[in-house]
Amino acid sequence: MNSKAKVLVILSPGFASSEADSSCLPMQQSFVRSISKIDPTISVMVLSLHYPFVKSCYNWFGVSVRSFNGKNKGGINAMFLKRQVWRALHRIHQEMEIIGLLSFWMGECASIGQRFAQREGLRHYSWLMGQDARPKNKYAARFSKRGNEVIALSDFLTEEFERNYGVRPARVVYPGIDRNTEGSVHRDIELLGVGSLIPLKRYEVFLEVVAVIKKRIPAIRAVLVGDGPEQENLKNRAKALGVEDNLEFVGSIGHDEVLRMMQRARILLHPSSYEGFPGVCQEALSCGAHVISFCRAMNKDIHQWHIVASSQDMVHRAIGLLSDPDTRYNAVEFQPMSSTAHQIMSCYL
Repeated sequence: MNSKAKVLVILSPGFASSEADSSCLPMQQSFVRSISKIDPTISVMVLSLHYPFVKSCYNWFGVSVRSFNGKNKGGINAMFLKRQVWRALHRIHQEMEIIGLLSFWMGECASIGQRFAQREGLRHYSWLMGQDARPKNKYAARFSKRGNEVIALSDFLTEEFERNYGVRPARVVYPGIDRNTEGSVHRDIELLGVGSLIPLKRYEVFLEVVAVIKKRIPAIRAVLVGDGPEQENLKNRAKALGVEDNLEFVGSIGHDEVLRMMQRARILLHPSSYEGFPGVCQEALSCGAHVISFCRAMNKDIHQWHIVASSQDMVHRAIGLLSDPDTRYNAVEFQPMSSTAHQIMSCYL
């Protein structure tokens, strides 16, 4: 009789450095907490390859986390990192009964997890979450020939992955949120943007939309949450567009503070041109805000989530919502995280 304790091993490029770290991959944090509560006889262990930037084993809300401090380095460092993770997996396998492995994104983690699972006769799934479904993903092209090992985060990613790699993911599991965070009656932020200030997120479009709307609503207030390499360029662009007095850059803040911002917002603008299922949009909806984005994650419509085709359409939709006295700001909860966790766990049980 097998008396080993059971464990689900999750491989991720990064994870929270402590229980106080709410800003590192909040959706993944919420998921790990939810899935760890499903079955008391099954523990959850996270192997975090690159972040935190320290080698450590620590307890995170009852979940065992091991960080390898890979720091996203390539070459010999990457080879050494893989060996460390491989040895850690072997030790876990010797000491515990691994019910399966789950990799966040189809990248380095998925490559390690899939090879280890094949060698040891274990189940492994890679959870597609965004850019990993795009063309020229060397990891996807290398091992994703069987769709039964792939879980997509959205309908869009399912279709994108099949179009680019000729393989349809076995199932779609949408992200969830922990709780309903319905907003306050007083919404003093007309336009909110939340995300990393990197070229991919296209926050220059956010600034241009604010500038055009200002011509109709001179006192419009906009807030941009996040930091990144594009911050100074965006600040300079805001001055050039004449919206520096209308736009506040608040930098990186904790996840709870982000949610409080969303509770005060009327509209979340999400100008990214490519997303799997942006959790920030789902959180904004749960706070009662409207969302305007270019990306359609689902094949069905979601209440208060407006999909537009161009920045001009984004402007028109925003002005319409802001100008209409009948616009309502109702909390929209698409799916609780507990449901997401149960769907993933069902793959292993």
